Amino acid sequence: MISETTRGVFVISVTPFHLDGSIDWQSLDRVTDFYFETGADGLTILGMMGEAPKMTQAESIELSRRIITRAEGRPVVVGVSAPGLAALRDLSVAAMDMGAAGVMVAPPGSLKTDPQIHGYYGQVTDTLGADIPVVLQDFPLSTGVHISDDILGRIIEDYPSIKMLKHEDWPGLGKITRLRAAEAAGRRRISILCGNGGGFLVEEMGRGADGAMTGFGYPEMMVQVVDLMGRGEETRARDLFDAYLPLIRYESQPGLGLAVRKHVLARRGAIASPALRRPGAGLDPLSVAEVDLMMTRLEQRLKELN
Repeated sequence: MISETTRGVFVISVTPFHLDGSIDWQSLDRVTDFYFETGADGLTILGMMGEAPKMTQAESIELSRRIITRAEGRPVVVGVSAPGLAALRDLSVAAMDMGAAGVMVAPPGSLKTDPQIHGYYGQVTDTLGADIPVVLQDFPLSTGVHISDDILGRIIEDYPSIKMLKHEDWPGLGKITRLRAAEAAGRRRISILCGNGGGFLVEEMGRGADGAMTGFGYPEMMVQVVDLMGRGEETRARDLFDAYLPLIRYESQPGLGLAVRKHVLARRGAIASPALRRPGAGLDPLSVAEVDLMMTRLEQRLKELN
């Protein structure tokens, strides 16, 4: 299970669909294998970029079972965010019974004050119990919930089953620095894995992050950058990161990023179709041409680096 010292790259998995919107189970197996073959330490499923809100509860459970089984003991974190705690608990218990490494919970957008945020995570950890490790997803650009340093610190101190922060505040590099400074002064340590499509990965690792928990069409980039930064080879990490930067930038477009990611994964053979489940649309022909050009240029740049 995940812990306060978990490190590495947990790729946020896409959910492959057929053109009719049904889950493509064969592609799900293929992309799960693909992530681990590219070096992922673990997976996170049913996240926002896994189109979790478009799933039924039954689909979420079956998808979790399929991936956890396919992972063969390698850690899988399951996103369980839900409007109500009953549904959140049911999926959490089912996932942990299947062998999940932990669950991820984002705050609902209805939380507006620090006491509400603190109280919500108290209710979550009380509902799940002390034995289920929790990842707190801090993604205000999506949730609309801004978790201050003070309230995040209180949550860490008061709820020990929260083992990890999925950090994707933006701008948020200073938050990592302040978290690590508080730990150096005696506060409990938690693992910090970062999101935002890997767009700030070099800087995040430099500030004290333990790795990445996000998606990208080339997950091996994140694996290699985290490894290089961990070995103190920052210049090589930056050179490698810079080669992928055009695609990272293009994929970071709100509302378009998942379509870009799925197109790249389909081009790479990891999934059969780039289809999104409705509501959601794929790329227009001009966008496809732009992404394809960036992929071609990336291949050339990587040859130069090697």
